[in-house]
Amino acid sequence: MTRTPSVLIVGAGFGGLAAALELKRHGHHEFTIIDKADGLGGVWRDNTYPGAACDAPSDLYSFSFEQNANWPKRFAGQADILAYMHDVAERNGLMDHIRFGIEVASADFDADSGVWRVQTSTGEVIEADVFVPAVGQLSRPVMPTIEGMASFRGASFHSAQWNHDVDLTEKRVAIVGTGASAIQIIPAIQPKVGSLTVFQRSAPWIIPKFENYYIPPKVAALTKLPVVNKLPGIHRAERLGWWAFYEFVTSGLEGNGKVADFLTAWATSHRESQIDDPELLAKMTPDYQAGCKRGLMASNYYPAVGQPNVHIETSHIEKITPNAVVTDDGVSHPVDVIVYCTGFAATQFLAPMNIHGIGGKSLREVWSDGARAYYGLAVPHFPNMFVMYGPNTNLGSGSIIYMHEQQARYVRQAVEFLKRKKAFYVAVKPEVEQSYDAEIQKRLEKTVWTKCSSWYREASGRVVANWPGKMSEYGKRTNFDPKDYDVTRQLAVG
Repeated sequence: MTRTPSVLIVGAGFGGLAAALELKRHGHHEFTIIDKADGLGGVWRDNTYPGAACDAPSDLYSFSFEQNANWPKRFAGQADILAYMHDVAERNGLMDHIRFGIEVASADFDADSGVWRVQTSTGEVIEADVFVPAVGQLSRPVMPTIEGMASFRGASFHSAQWNHDVDLTEKRVAIVGTGASAIQIIPAIQPKVGSLTVFQRSAPWIIPKFENYYIPPKVAALTKLPVVNKLPGIHRAERLGWWAFYEFVTSGLEGNGKVADFLTAWATSHRESQIDDPELLAKMTPDYQAGCKRGLMASNYYPAVGQPNVHIETSHIEKITPNAVVTDDGVSHPVDVIVYCTGFAATQFLAPMNIHGIGGKSLREVWSDGARAYYGLAVPHFPNMFVMYGPNTNLGSGSIIYMHEQQARYVRQAVEFLKRKKAFYVAVKPEVEQSYDAEIQKRLEKTVWTKCSSWYREASGRVVANWPGKMSEYGKRTNFDPKDYDVTRQLAVG
C-alpha cells in the first residue's frame, strides 16, 4: 500500500469525532464518518430528557486539545455539550467528512483485496482500508419485559427516547429504575407533576455533585484576553484537579480498602444529612458494596424524593394494566405516564451490525461468551478493525473522553504504520489478545465490580465493560506496537 489508507468511522458521537480529529490533526484526510441519525452527537443528541447533563465535570469531559473556558456550569447540560461537539466539528472541518442517515447492516473483510466492504441498510456498499466502529456502549436503549406493557393507555417511553409532546403537568408519573438518568429526571420533573411513583429495584450509591457555575463571569472574561490565553488557564487547573480526584476514586474501585471506606462513609454521610424520614432513609440505603454498580453524583436527588408528591416503591413490578402499575404485593398504582429508565444494551457491543473477518468468521460468534478485544480495540482475525469504546474500556470513575483520545491515537498510529510500511493490513495476534484478556480478567476479579450484578457484567459474571485500572495506565499502555500484530504486506494472487 503506497497511498494513505482510507478510514471509515461508524458513529458521529464523541468516539467517532475523537478518531476523526486525531487523523485530521496529523495530516490524514482520507476518512469518512457515517451515522444513522440526521445529526452528530451520539448519546448527547439522543438523550434530551429533563435534567440531562454530564456526571463528569465539563473541563474533564471534553477534548484535551479543545478546552472551553465558557461552560455555563461545571457539569454541563445536554444542550451545551451538543453545542460544544458541533463547534469542535465545524471549526476542525469535520462536517465535510460526515454522511448522515447512513445505517450499517453488515461489514465484511475481503482478504484478497485487503479492504472492508460495509453494506448499508439501503444496499449501498462502502469500501475502506480501515474500519473503525464507534457506536459506543450506551447507544441502544433497553426496554424491560413486563406483562401488560402494550396494554397501557397512557404515554410511555424510554428516557433516551423522551416524548416532548407529553405534558407532565399535574400528571401521575411512574419512573421505572433509579440509575443515572432517573436521578437527573426526578428532580427536574418533581415540581410540576401531580404525583411521582419511583419503582426502585436497588438504591444507588450517591455522592454530592458540586454544581456551582464553572468560573465567575469576570474570571471567564479574563481568560479571553490574548495574554491570558497563553497561560495554562483556570479551566486547565481545574481539569487537573478533577483528574486527580477521579484517579483517587478509581483506586477504591480497584480494591484499595481505605479509599473504598472513605467513599462509602462520604456517600453515607451525604444520604443521612439529606434525608430525615427513617422509612425513606431505609429505602435509600443500598444493600450492596459501594461502586459495585455505577456510582452517581447528585445533590438534588434526595431532597426531590423526600417531597410529599413522591413515593419510592420497592416492591417488584408484576404487571402493567391499561391505567396502572401493579406490584407483586398486589397493590395497583394508578399512573398517566410511564418513563422507563432501564438502561442500554451495554454488553452487546457493535450489535446489530453483522461483522465478518478473515474466512467469514462472525464477530457475533467470536463474542458469544462475552466481548473481548486487545485494549478494547483489536480482535484477532478481524484485520484493520479498531473499535472505539470497545470491551473493557469503560470507566467506573473518570472521563471516557480521555479514553477516546488514547484509542484515537492508537488508530492513527496503526494507519501511519500501514502507510509507512506499505502494508495492506494488520491483525492482532491471537496469543497476544489472549494473554492480555487473561491479565485484564484476573485484575477485574479483585475489583468491586464482581461483587454484584450490573450492566458492567454478562449473565455469566464476566465483566466486559470496565477497564480495571486508572485512566493514566490506559494512556501509557495504548501505543500501537507492530510486534503485537501479524502484518500482511502482499496480497494473494489468483
